[in-house]
Amino acid sequence: MLNSSKWLTPFRPNPSASLRLFCFPYAGGSSFVFREWADQLPEWIEVYPVQLPGRGRRLNEEPFVRFPSLIEELTKAILPWLDKPFVLFGHSLGSVIAFELAQQLVHKYQLEPLHLFVAGRHAPHLPDTHPPSHHLPDDEFKEELRQLNGTAPEILEHPELFQFVLPLLRADFELCFSYEYIAREPLPCPITAFGGMADAFVSRESLSAWREHTSNDFSVKMLPGDHFFIHSSESLMVQMLALEILSAGCEAQQVA
Repeated sequence: MLNSSKWLTPFRPNPSASLRLFCFPYAGGSSFVFREWADQLPEWIEVYPVQLPGRGRRLNEEPFVRFPSLIEELTKAILPWLDKPFVLFGHSLGSVIAFELAQQLVHKYQLEPLHLFVAGRHAPHLPDTHPPSHHLPDDEFKEELRQLNGTAPEILEHPELFQFVLPLLRADFELCFSYEYIAREPLPCPITAFGGMADAFVSRESLSAWREHTSNDFSVKMLPGDHFFIHSSESLMVQMLALEILSAGCEAQQVA
């Protein structure tokens, strides 16, 4: 039995599961984003939401603002949990984290995910068309968050709550904008890219560009909703994710 990890917060531990799904949240998000996923997936899939520093029970830890140090620490933390077949999922900023983790695991440790799922994020080699916003004055930064539609209105409208979460949000946005893509061999695992049909920030074309990062199967799945379709279309997306795992040849994991 593995010891618990501050990085991993399964809401429904399932030691008998034969496959692990590691989930990475968007900027400002926590493991709580994935709190209901285990109830919607087959029992042979164990859901491991990843808790980054600066939120939840890691509230007193400094959040990362640079990718190399984050991926280095995350890799060390997650390696003991890769004794079973596994898949990775990330939304927005989480997509880049999942992608960079997959690169590290494949090229340094020869550990291959069975599937990489990315959502709400353009392919990593594409330039970011949105200017950095983490340094904006509070009011302008708040307006940026309002346009993204991913921060609860009660937080944006409550000055004390907003000031409480502001350092984490700025750090996560700085982490996002500091990302520098490094060209490497395509991943050997399949990639599925999810997008919101009404997402004003991530186009289907920019999602399709993820194709360059796998030598295996690739597909794009568009769902109803804006950038945060991960919430508005959660049940549909989780169902599609489970089907994609099956179509990637993971049926055997059910009886492992």
